[in-house]
Amino acid sequence: MRTRIHGVRVFDGERGAGVQDVVLEDDLIVAVCAPGAAGAADVEVDGRGRTLLPGLIDAHTHVFDGSLAEALRHGVTTELDMFCLPRPLARHRQLAAERDDVADLRSAGSLATAPGGHPTQLLAALTGTLLDPADVTEIDFLTDPERAADFVKARLAEGSDFLKLVIDDGTVHGTDLPVLSPAVAGALTSAARAAGLRVVAHAVTAADAVTALDAGVDGLAHVWADLAPQDPASVRLARRVRDQGVFVVSTLAYFEAVDAQGSGAAACVPPGRYPAAVGALRALRGAGVPLLAGTDATPFAPAHGSGLHRELALLTRHGGLRPEEALAAATALPAHHFGLADRGRIAPGLRADLLLVEGDPTQEVSTLGAIVDVWRRGRRQAR
Repeated sequence: MRTRIHGVRVFDGERGAGVQDVVLEDDLIVAVCAPGAAGAADVEVDGRGRTLLPGLIDAHTHVFDGSLAEALRHGVTTELDMFCLPRPLARHRQLAAERDDVADLRSAGSLATAPGGHPTQLLAALTGTLLDPADVTEIDFLTDPERAADFVKARLAEGSDFLKLVIDDGTVHGTDLPVLSPAVAGALTSAARAAGLRVVAHAVTAADAVTALDAGVDGLAHVWADLAPQDPASVRLARRVRDQGVFVVSTLAYFEAVDAQGSGAAACVPPGRYPAAVGALRALRGAGVPLLAGTDATPFAPAHGSGLHRELALLTRHGGLRPEEALAAATALPAHHFGLADRGRIAPGLRADLLLVEGDPTQEVSTLGAIVDVWRRGRRQAR
């Protein structure tokens, strides 16, 4: 099946590429060319007045039953899941592999945390409601650096695509939580690197982010949210993040949702942290740190799919990003930093994961809500 989307404005994942024809064959993009240059196709899609983008990638989610279908309805063709228990993860992986009416999935699988550490308190609250008790297995806790290599081998056996560390001493929650020691965090990072896995750290305070940086992680799963927006310490920390080549996932929509709704069953932080999170994000952007758009979507708020639209709106309205920067944060940048070389851009030879919208989101990201069509692995979704 050959499909031509003709006369469409293209955002290629990095920048606006003007008006083009984009041709798909089966599950791949095969041509991006001047209008009319590619000839006819089996299916013609009118792109005039519309913008074609790579399918969106949410760089921080937590997948539950129904999440991947909801994501795809909003043009999110890939979710990067930051923690999923083994039995549900196997179910979601099979769904994403076999069907094209749900988003694709990459996952950290079981995360690394200290005994009794975050997020064990959340699992207890969710069991019996959103989590089937039969799916809740014992988390593989870690206290001994000598066990790091075995821990990583167990994650590989589960099919984890990257490793997530939890470095959270409870300060921002107003409590005291057990936390991975610096020695364990460093050993895990080294073992994961030796196994070819990227390492992402949950850290929501500046001090915890420093511990993660000392361990040598590749990315931070949140901005920190405990420093005043103009605190010089935030600027210094952002520069260190840049100098170490670390990326940061934004999750402003998560902090906004917590401030709006208060602490709930899925809250990692108490309300009132959104201004600090925005300040941290502005410091990171000013330092030139790679920013990836992620929501921390759950079955609560932010929602899968629509939450990423909200994230991009917050990045432009409050975070200081230009619309094209925000769109890149949800397409080419997460694909690059998570090693997804087959997606995140519009170019010949890449997966036909695509989003067609009315208007021009490179000028105003809210037009992402005016969805005309979504393709996942070349299959046009019914709307």
